[in-house]
Amino acid sequence: MSEHAEPFCPECNEHVQQPEVLDRRNFIRVLGGSAAALALSPIAGANAADAPKAKIEQATAAKPAEEMVKELYGTLTAEQKQKIVLPFDHGAGARGLPTRMRMYNSPINGQRIGTNYTKPQQELIQRTLRSLCADENAWRQISRNGTWDASRSFEGCGCMLFGEPMDGKKYAWVFTGHHLTVRCDGNSEAGAAFGGPIYYGHSPDGYSDRNVFYYQTKSVLSVFDALSATQRQMAVVKGNPGEHESSVQFKSGIQTRPGIPYSFLTKDQRDLVEKVMRDVLSPYRKEDVDEVMQVIKSTGGMEKIHLAFYHDGQVGDNQRWHFWRLEGQGFVWNYRVLPHVHTYVNISSKV
Repeated sequence: MSEHAEPFCPECNEHVQQPEVLDRRNFIRVLGGSAAALALSPIAGANAADAPKAKIEQATAAKPAEEMVKELYGTLTAEQKQKIVLPFDHGAGARGLPTRMRMYNSPINGQRIGTNYTKPQQELIQRTLRSLCADENAWRQISRNGTWDASRSFEGCGCMLFGEPMDGKKYAWVFTGHHLTVRCDGNSEAGAAFGGPIYYGHSPDGYSDRNVFYYQTKSVLSVFDALSATQRQMAVVKGNPGEHESSVQFKSGIQTRPGIPYSFLTKDQRDLVEKVMRDVLSPYRKEDVDEVMQVIKSTGGMEKIHLAFYHDGQVGDNQRWHFWRLEGQGFVWNYRVLPHVHTYVNISSKV
């Protein structure tokens, strides 16, 4: 997140439509199948935000994000590089993480796209971000139906480069805005899915169908509703797991993970958890989903995943829970539902 302990995150009042719930292919179990089962079909009639649909689809089909990042770097002037290009390991050691690997709630160093890039460069950045999305419905979610939350526009978000996006060199392209941190790094960070920790959210509360990630809330609620009384005693945790970067740090092998283990669930309940996995991964391109699944396999498979529901008694409302969390060795998906959605994700085989 930002350098502040409590990053600026204003309550917003967008009135957005509930996203369509996608029909997905049958999920092939992590331990025995291919992550290709998570691939999604485009949604007919969905509109891309801020750019013509046909233009974006044509561009992203022709070039992967990594190639567009290199293309962007090649267009930068010396003056632009001074503002928006930092060394690959910038900030390493200062607070435990280099600048490129942190989570942000606004443009890094206040460097906005609208003031630092030419119009053709802005279009290239937008095409790059779109190519990291699975389809048009995913693009609507990442852009929060084109509102970009408190950023208010694509131009109000930020895009920074770390290192030199050239063959044989390490680099990271980091896009940030309100409730959003995503990356593209050409696998420069070995073993890290998505190139490092990611962050997403939306200002309507997570129980509202105005929230573009409401379908994820519903998906997890279906698991809770299917648990027995005994299982719920294991799954429900008092308090909250915390937020920001510290909330998704990996535990050592001997530390206990909260919640109910996947291995303690019935087959039907496991199927529901697998649907949760499909749903949380659905916005992202197949290459990144495949990498996530590979990390899960290499760190023990779904059998090592725990699912926890947190009820924070200090909040003083009647909701059953305020956070939910999927956690395994090298895998943390920390989802805050109230007062609005904040989600922190860290997935890596290097634990």
